[in-house]
Amino acid sequence: MAPILLALFTIFIWSTLAVLSAGTSNLPPLFAVGVALCVGGLVGVVRIRDWRVPAITLAVGVGGIFGYHALLFAAFRLAPAVEVNILNYLWPLLIVALTPVYLKGFSLAPGHLIGATLGLAGAVLVVGGGRLSLDIAGLPGYALAVLAAFVWASYSLLTKRLPAFPTGAVGLFCLVSGVLSLGLWAGGELIAAETLALPRVTATEAVFLVLLGIGPMGGAFYTWDASLKRGDPRTIGALAYLTPLLSTLNLVVFGGMKLSATSAAAMGLIIGGALIGSGARGRSSLDKLTR
Repeated sequence: MAPILLALFTIFIWSTLAVLSAGTSNLPPLFAVGVALCVGGLVGVVRIRDWRVPAITLAVGVGGIFGYHALLFAAFRLAPAVEVNILNYLWPLLIVALTPVYLKGFSLAPGHLIGATLGLAGAVLVVGGGRLSLDIAGLPGYALAVLAAFVWASYSLLTKRLPAFPTGAVGLFCLVSGVLSLGLWAGGELIAAETLALPRVTATEAVFLVLLGIGPMGGAFYTWDASLKRGDPRTIGALAYLTPLLSTLNLVVFGGMKLSATSAAAMGLIIGGALIGSGARGRSSLDKLTR
């Protein structure tokens, strides 16, 4: 039960991303992400002893967190945001589908795939209003969005396959990823303008950056790691589709957005998919030990 509660807590924190990001909308996206990730990394300094991990573990951690965000922001530059967001939400389905590929002893039951597919359908309704219009000109961006989803799903599963490492090491992953994101932003600025000037950050924006680092862009990565290490990724993947649903509800409550009939239909699909996916039974290593 603890892994499910950790996963649900993580999903709730991630659902605040849109609301908190609105407070940094005037800042360069990669700059804001870099600062927030650095804050998320510094949160873990209290467990700095946990940062002593093998190079392969560090590579997977940074590749997952930095790689995902770098690919996603590149996708947003090359394709329409709505379609990129929809394709990005393939990652929960990929976590479910790739579990038997990355982890020995796990198989898929029909309920896992049905639940994840219903969740994806709900995400399409929430993010795109049921419309998915792919333009040939945006193909490079679409491909990067799918690759970003694959990278995040792979990272999520590989943390369970790597030699055991403490969750506190996620702080190192975040800090290195934040520095790399800031480097990517700085490089882009130098190429575009041949000069580098730090953006002006207001006190309010600074507060939102810290909240992002403590919450969806930092702290949530710790609880996500803890839930996946202790829980069944097939179930957690199905539950992850609650993220766009809760994000929409947050925008309704805090952003003045109205809940449409489409969003209500999506709510039914996502909740139904989460219930089916979390209730499905597939063979796992634990099952084998108890037979």
